[in-house]
Order: sequence, then structure tokens, then C-alpha cells
Amino acid sequence: MFVENVLAEVKGKAKLVAMDKTGSVTLQQLLPLASLDQVGAVLAELGAVEKEEKKKKKKKEEEEEESSEAVGFKAVSCDRCGGHVVESALRQMSRWTDSPEEESEAGVLETQVLALSDAVRREPVDFIRHTHGSHAVRTLLHVLAGCVAPPRADTRTAKPSGPSPPAPPADYEAPVSFWYEFRSLSEVLMANDQASSRLLEVVFQLSSKPLLRLLYRNHLRGHLVDLALHKIANFPVQRLVAASANHKVFSKVFDELNEGLEAILAAGHMGVIIQLADSCAQSGERQAELTQHLLRRTWLFYSLKQAFHCEEPAARQACCLPLFLSLLTYEVYYHSETAGGDVKPEVPLSSVCYHGSRLVQALARFRDRSLLMGSLRALTPGDLAALAADPAGSHVLQALLAVSSDKGRGKILRRLEGQYVQIACSRTGSRLLEAAWNIASVSQRESIAGELAPSEARLRSDQFARHVWAKFALSHFVSRRPRWKEIQTGESKKRKLFNDILA
Repeated sequence: MFVENVLAEVKGKAKLVAMDKTGSVTLQQLLPLASLDQVGAVLAELGAVEKEEKKKKKKKEEEEEESSEAVGFKAVSCDRCGGHVVESALRQMSRWTDSPEEESEAGVLETQVLALSDAVRREPVDFIRHTHGSHAVRTLLHVLAGCVAPPRADTRTAKPSGPSPPAPPADYEAPVSFWYEFRSLSEVLMANDQASSRLLEVVFQLSSKPLLRLLYRNHLRGHLVDLALHKIANFPVQRLVAASANHKVFSKVFDELNEGLEAILAAGHMGVIIQLADSCAQSGERQAELTQHLLRRTWLFYSLKQAFHCEEPAARQACCLPLFLSLLTYEVYYHSETAGGDVKPEVPLSSVCYHGSRLVQALARFRDRSLLMGSLRALTPGDLAALAADPAGSHVLQALLAVSSDKGRGKILRRLEGQYVQIACSRTGSRLLEAAWNIASVSQRESIAGELAPSEARLRSDQFARHVWAKFALSHFVSRRPRWKEIQTGESKKRKLFNDILA
């Protein structure tokens, strides 16, 4: 009765009350206690346009009538106080299946939710780029998708220690009309603006397993390649791939994108390709199956080998690492006009791009890394030194060292012998050398120190190498080698014990 009386007093003044600081807080507290019919009536009034506002544009009466709801919803949704009320009203939709009474009263609220979505589709940029309007759109997307996130915390009353982590959204059974509206709104947002694209990325990141499956099945299936080719929409696709990595729906997402892999590469949207590789590496359930199909013309490695024209003949597979790092085809990288032949011309490693580095780092986490390791062993010591000194390439070499066994790591380090001084005097090379030192065995450390020690004057005078000299305790190595080895052995045992505990 109390709620009914208060809402009766608010009737006709809902927008004014909602946009007032005290009135906004009051309505946010009352709406969860009101019936869905009452909530729908309040939301309808918030979306209405005052008569005075309609009279301002007499020359565009028809257009004004069509967009009146858009104008009304935009005004209150983009208000600092009114936006909270709109979000609170939207969240009440999750109660529509709580009881037969609620379900019968949900028609008005459902209509108003769809009207708000229509208003956003009319003027998406105005909503998304507004500080408060973007929050209302985020809640709208959640409700249409079938989940409800907890209310936003008021940052003005946040504790000095900072806000607590947000609670995950709760799923609910959304009306069928919401499924189609979510698809329409998603298409508008993904292709319209970077801010709206970012909003959908957040929605995918927060989606639970059932909701993610529902979103893919009802709204995205059959459209992923087209979206991945879009200059803005490809970013939400990347988040979808990342969010689905540990779920069964990932295989369907992967299969669909795999069909358009070369088109995505041609469009230059390497973020999609890299995220596919990352998700393949992350998905433990998929690793065994993925490994079986790497060279069987089914999965990512084969598709990439085809895309980079290094699948045939077999000798070209030893060239895959430079091609992946540079994102160039065999013919372009080696200046070869013919597709046949198995003789590889000598071309120094000189082109390493950021996305190529990220791709190889993801592929390095695959269980079957024989192709990458074989190609790495085919590089000359000079190429390896160039890779170590490259800002993007050094991360690749570090990743391959990290995932290798002690024996495999030793093979890579032996290939670098004769280049350690040059690497230590490089900004990125010195960082790589320190990372390799941290995971190297005592014998491997001794080999590295033995090559560096004779160049004491050069290392100690170099701005980067002097840190290597100090960290590796090379002064002790030169003067007190037995004691140095004893200390390194103790550190190695501690590291192994610590790794065993973590494992």
C-alpha cells in the first residue's frame, strides 16, 4: 500500500523525481518492491517527452513523433541521477517468471524495455559516449541477454580501501522478444562505435557459460566471419573467443572462424587469429584433440601453414618460424617466384612484427611444438642474436626457452654461444639473457658465464650489460669459481623445490 501511494504521488512527475538526487535514491529503493506493472508505468513515463519539448520542432513533426521516445529515454538515461533509476527499472525484468502474477503483469515493462532498446538503436553514439548513458546501455544489454548484474556502487560513498570486486551477474529466462532485440542492438553497437564495441566486449567477458552458449546460438552463429572482418566488430569477436576458451561452445566458434581464416589474415585483423591461438593453448580439454590434428589438415597450424604457403613441400616447414614472425608468405619472404622447389635461399632474419611475435608466443604453448622447435634450430646463430635483440622477437625466444625441457633449453642456448656478449649489450637482449639465466641449470649458467667473463671491460662499461655482470655475479665467477658454483647450485635447488611446491 505504501509503495502504491508513493508511486501515485510520483505519477506525472516521475522524470523530475528521478533526476533529483534524493528522489532518485527513493525510486531505486521502491522499484524492487513495486509490481512489474507499476515499474513498467514508471519507465513509460521516463521515456515520454514533455509537450513543450515536442513543440520546439514544428518543421519536423513526423520525425519528432517517431523519435520522441528516443529523446525522452536519452534525457533521463544520460542524467547522473536518472540513469540509476532507469537501470533499477530494467533489473526488475528478471522477476517476471517469479510467479504467475508477475508474469501476467510483465507486458508493460517488457514493452518499455524494448522501447528503450529502440531508442538506443536510433541514437547509439549519443548513449554510448555519455558517461551515465553508457551504464544504462550496459544494463540494457545484460537484461536483453538474460542476466542481471548487481547495482552500481556509488563511488562518492566508496570506502577509502576501494570498492569491492563486482559480483557476477545472475542469469534469468529472458522473454523471446529480447533474444531478437539483443541481436539487432548488438549488430548496431558492434558496427557503429568503438565505445559500443567495448561495451559488448565487457558483456562477453561477464557472460556465464549458459549465457555465452545462448548468445552464440541465437545471435552470432553464422555471422562470426563477417564480424571478424569488420574494422570495429572484430574486437568483440576476440573477447567472445577468449570467453569461450574453457567451454564446449569454443569448438563451434573455432570451426566457424577457421573457415574464414585466410580472409581474416588478408584483412589484417591479426587480433582474431592471435586470440584463437591463445584460446587453443588455454583450453586444456582441447589440447589433446588439437595436437592430433595439427598436421592433419584440420586445425590452426595447418590452416596457418596454408595461409603462409609453407605447407608444401615438406622442406618449407623448417621456414615457418621466420614466416610467422614476419607475417609474410614464403614467396615474399624468400623472394621466390615459384611455388615449387625445396631449396631455401639464405635470407637473414630481419623482419619481426608485433602480431607475428604474439602469434608465435601463443603457438609455443601448444603441446606439440616440434614444428616451431625444428624451425628454430634451422636459424643461424646470427639470426638468433637478431631475434634476441629485437623488442618483439626477444619475447618469442623467451617463450620458447620457458616451455622447453632442460635438454631442449640447452640446445637453444648452445646455438646462442658466441653471441652472448652482443646480446648482453642490447636493451632487449640483456633482459632476455636475465630471463634465460633465471630458468637455466647450473651447467648452463656456467657456460654462459664462461663466455661473458673474458669481456669484463666491455660488459662493465655498457649501460645494459653492467646489470648482467652484477646479477650473474661474474666477479665472483672470475675470482672464486668454486664458491660461485656452490651458490648457484643452492639457488637451483631452492628454485626446484619451490616449483615442486607450486606444482
